[in-house]
Amino acid sequence: MDPLLAVLVGIPLLWHLGLTAVAYYDAGRVGLEPPEKWAAITFCLPLIGFFIYLFERSELSYDPENDPYRGNNFNVHPSRADDTPLPSRGDDRLSPENDEETSDE
Repeated sequence: MDPLLAVLVGIPLLWHLGLTAVAYYDAGRVGLEPPEKWAAITFCLPLIGFFIYLFERSELSYDPENDPYRGNNFNVHPSRADDTPLPSRGDDRLSPENDEETSDE
């Protein structure tokens, strides 16, 4: 076998199998059950499957008490503080003008 072909096929294959083994081992360790599922996803979707596993694993450490967006709060840059807010779904205000009229009364 040509050594260049062995390197070009062998190194990516070893990386792929290594990432699959890491996902299998780590899923069992952190409690993402079943670890076989995560190994299969990582094996069937090369590289992308491993990132899917990492994103799912990061959800395990979510703490709602430390979430800066909890309670629908968000930061507005001071230069945009005077902008008129856009109505969203479920917004019972008819328009921003009606909001100002009712607050003046």
